[in-house]
Amino acid sequence: MGDIFTILLVQPIINVLVGVYQLLLILHIPSPLGFAIIILTIIIRLALFPLMAAQLRSAGKMQRVSPHLSRLREQHKGNPQRLQSETMLLYKEHGINPAAGCIPLIIQLPVIWGLYSVLQDVVKQTSVQEINKLLYTDALKLHTIWDSHFFGIPLGKTPGELIGVVGVGILILPILTGVSQFIQSKMMLPPPSSEPAAKKKGGTSDFATAFQTQSLYIFPLMIAFFSYSFPAGLSFYWITFTFFGIIQQYLMQQENKTVVAIPAVVEKAPKPTGKKRKK
Repeated sequence: MGDIFTILLVQPIINVLVGVYQLLLILHIPSPLGFAIIILTIIIRLALFPLMAAQLRSAGKMQRVSPHLSRLREQHKGNPQRLQSETMLLYKEHGINPAAGCIPLIIQLPVIWGLYSVLQDVVKQTSVQEINKLLYTDALKLHTIWDSHFFGIPLGKTPGELIGVVGVGILILPILTGVSQFIQSKMMLPPPSSEPAAKKKGGTSDFATAFQTQSLYIFPLMIAFFSYSFPAGLSFYWITFTFFGIIQQYLMQQENKTVVAIPAVVEKAPKPTGKKRKK
């Protein structure tokens, strides 16, 4: 299984990385490995753009029907069968496939993990032979091991290890990874519901809101901690990856603003018959 993963994902990614690195060497760009990592991350982001756009469009549709789903839960909270049928009807009327947002994400994950694996190994690699045996052509092969410093920062060292070498300024890396992740997570939150607080209190909507709020802060803190503990090269990758994700999220939100709002779901009241009950 490991060999298949290497052949299908790791090997193509490392060939692109080395190709970019060799081009930067020819152009005499300083710190070519660091810039090669950043450019490779941008290339991967652009390649995944259609999948990520499909995922964000699906999430946008789900956000727009979220208030209506809350109304349905309130109207049919004692009838789960009716709630399920009404929910599926709402999805069908507005062309929503609940699984559509998961499929692009499932496809993206192996590619992102392959990129992570390449960077995890490359920034600490000291053997030219180990790198060259993964390259497709002799033209790409390295003659000497690359310099793993990026403007004086060893990409294979963690920020925790570098505090004593370059000072506390190195902490800007985990801070930037956490802040950028927070911004992206904030942008992905659904708009606040217009339902009265009394209706939400104690319900599933209240629990979901609390979970989303906690995740908004916990996940960026986790990313910042990992950035502090992992090689600095991975921090440059994550910052670049998230930064372009923020740009993509912004563009998709602008696109969603042009979409006509989904009309409210209104439960029709029975028409009066005009007949009076006999006493």
